[in-house]
Amino acid sequence: MTTQRTILVVEDEPDQVAYLDTLFKDEGFAVITASNGREGFEKAKASRPDLITLDISMPEESGVRMFRDLQGDPATSNIPVLVITGITHDFKQFIETRKQVRPPQGYFDKPPDREQLLAKINELLGAGNHKPGSEP
Repeated sequence: MTTQRTILVVEDEPDQVAYLDTLFKDEGFAVITASNGREGFEKAKASRPDLITLDISMPEESGVRMFRDLQGDPATSNIPVLVITGITHDFKQFIETRKQVRPPQGYFDKPPDREQLLAKINELLGAGNHKPGSEP
């Protein structure tokens, strides 16, 4: 028996949320969404998703703050994070100079290339949409 993997999409643009939600569900993932960093962090702690896609520029609480919160909490620090944003290069430079947090597992410009994004997710979660050791 396989267990469905869950992706938390933290994004404030409705079109981007709809695109990622459809893409991930079509690939067999369960999807949870949040529209800002505060809501995203709360949902990450409550649901412990297998992976998080994170926008950087959002109202209320930014993705930068959420990323720091995720890294600082033992309950969420090991969840892989893929940054999907319009400011990828600037954010990558910023976060990679910070010694207090490790960098995200990947960076993608909006809109992300479907094949590259799915390849990175499969690399991080293992081939196939199942939890390791869950197949007979």
